[in-house]
Amino acid sequence: MTKSVNERELILGILLEVTEREAYSHLIIRNVLDKYQYLDKQERAFITRVSEGTIENMILLDYIINSFSKVKTNKMKPVIRNILRMSVYQLKFMDSVPDSAVCNEAVKLAVKKGFHSLKGFVNGVLRNISRGLDEIEYPSEEKNREEYLSVLYSMPRWIVDKWLEEYDYTQVKSMLEGFFEKNGTTIRCNMSKISPEELKAALEKENITVASSKILNYAFEISDYNRINKIAAFEKGLFQVQDISSMLVVEAAGIREGNYVLDICAAPGGKSLHAADRLNGSGHVEARDLTENKIALIKENIDRSGFANITAKQFDARIYDETTKEKADVVIADLPCSGLGVIGKKTDIKYKMTPDKQKELVKLQREILHTAAEYVKPGGVLIYSTCTINKEENIDNVNWFIENHSFFAESIEKYISPALKCDTAEDGYIQLLPDNGETDGFFIARLKKEK
Repeated sequence: MTKSVNERELILGILLEVTEREAYSHLIIRNVLDKYQYLDKQERAFITRVSEGTIENMILLDYIINSFSKVKTNKMKPVIRNILRMSVYQLKFMDSVPDSAVCNEAVKLAVKKGFHSLKGFVNGVLRNISRGLDEIEYPSEEKNREEYLSVLYSMPRWIVDKWLEEYDYTQVKSMLEGFFEKNGTTIRCNMSKISPEELKAALEKENITVASSKILNYAFEISDYNRINKIAAFEKGLFQVQDISSMLVVEAAGIREGNYVLDICAAPGGKSLHAADRLNGSGHVEARDLTENKIALIKENIDRSGFANITAKQFDARIYDETTKEKADVVIADLPCSGLGVIGKKTDIKYKMTPDKQKELVKLQREILHTAAEYVKPGGVLIYSTCTINKEENIDNVNWFIENHSFFAESIEKYISPALKCDTAEDGYIQLLPDNGETDGFFIARLKKEK
């Protein structure tokens, strides 16, 4: 019986969407898995692993292909280039797939996509790679550290160079290794609905593997489940999918019952819902974001949570809203950024970002921060956060903000877990790096408005 769905053809479609049409890998993979949700767990896992792995290792894979092919990857047809990439990923990283099967399936796929004339080229390149994979000469770590890091960890050279200016070599290498560490799904217990102990027991009853966080006692990492929306506790709004770093933003805010909290770039709503949970039925959270689709996503999460003290509103964070002037006890400004701290989860970000785009983001961040300052009550707090590790978007922005607004950096030490060792906590900010095991690369600053 012929299979109705060819997993490799789906993977090729994902790669073309990401590399040729600028789609976001995590979204396109999720859309494909949703569309073909009838596939069994093993097939879904194969699609996910090869898609994510190929994207994650693209610079390395191109280096390998270019070592054997007279036609370099940047001169190839997109379909052929991506068939070779996904095949080389399997050859190098997946011992469970026989080399002969990888080569044969690649040739079949090339023919199916209308490239019959190139089947010999595809077959020849892959056969040569499969025979010579262990003999490839990679850049030397001793002679060319920058090129070594760029190729071996598939990181664009400009990013490697930039980080080596800001961090020492050992730290940069450790961060790059951290991006490749695969973790399960991180969730936050809705404490106003269920205790962490009760939630853990409920999840384990569904045969889900649950690991407790060392940083926050209400956070868990879950694995060995098929679909998140089929977990009973999720449907009941007992937990929210949320990264530890994102939870720490709300920790740093020190939210108290009765507070009015404004989250100005809130989608998908994890921090807003966390704030609502902290308010324990009191006060109010207003979650804002730019587009109708993002607000719909926030509302979907609000509806599932069942919280009544939170609303979602479509609004451009750059535009000043007179009705919110000095109204908020806490403003959460988790702003658009280069995203280079979450490459481990959104692997294609590193290829989409450029130095010019990053400079434009700094301008946008300052524009939004300037507006957000107006919404904080005298004595209130603005929490500025990004999911990146670049200083221009982080501490440089904080210094600019303090110089130009009536705010000061307030110690964040009493708000963060002792498990997080950070020399700058007393100075009002923490820079989390993506090599500490539980958190992404994330920046959080607590800025207090003068009375």
